[in-house]
Amino acid sequence: MVGLSLLTLLCCISATTQKEFKQAVLSLTHNLKKLNEMNIESKRILLVVAHPDDELLGVGGTMHHLIKNKQCTVKVVILGEGITSRSDTRDTEKWKQALEVHRENIKQAQKAIGFQEVSIYDFADNRFDTVALLDIIKVIEKEKEAFNPTFIFTHHGGDVNIDHQRTFEAVITACRPMKEEKVKTIVTFETPSGTEWRASTDPRHFVPNFFVPLAKEDIAAKIKGMESYEFEKRAYPHPRSPQALRILAQQRGVMIGAEYAEAFNIVRTIEV
Repeated sequence: MVGLSLLTLLCCISATTQKEFKQAVLSLTHNLKKLNEMNIESKRILLVVAHPDDELLGVGGTMHHLIKNKQCTVKVVILGEGITSRSDTRDTEKWKQALEVHRENIKQAQKAIGFQEVSIYDFADNRFDTVALLDIIKVIEKEKEAFNPTFIFTHHGGDVNIDHQRTFEAVITACRPMKEEKVKTIVTFETPSGTEWRASTDPRHFVPNFFVPLAKEDIAAKIKGMESYEFEKRAYPHPRSPQALRILAQQRGVMIGAEYAEAFNIVRTIEV
């Protein structure tokens, strides 16, 4: 189900002439029709995230739904180790035991959602801006070539977290819409404790245009997976707490007349 965003409406209303306004409305109606007709059934989906737990926070319920009910095959690519930024300097030896626990937590979360495959990399936590963007792009290109997806889900490019921003930039660069590119649709998701904390004056806010209604069991699977992460789970009212995740799913559901939902932004989709 697709929702019409306030920002999109404002863009239409700001048209300077009646003709421009009419053209904008016709274009918007056409785009919404295409989004509503978009078929995600039986697709191969590459889910590219910066950290362990990001594969759950904004998209876990939807992935559970697509795997269980739409026969999708989903591979997760986790680019960063997700731990060492808790020290002043990166010391993987100091965090060796925690990193091992984190790896086990990834497996537990995978079982909760049903991801068919997970690849894990070791880019420095919250330090993606110290790495050449090309290095991240090369990883995504390698994974994309091996898995052959038609859909990629990744972070919103305006998140406050630098690793999320760089992940988005790398995905967009790795998926240039050339004739031979097999990824036809790129979708971004919100990440609680990362997306909503963007400064109010920043223009890169998350404005969803695509919603997936979810069942109670989808949200339960998401929360179960999140609770697997010993170093990431939090108590209410933190955005990553079970109660907060359920509230967000209800709020997104209310926006489209459903009990629960997750919200997304379709960056690009190419009709085939």
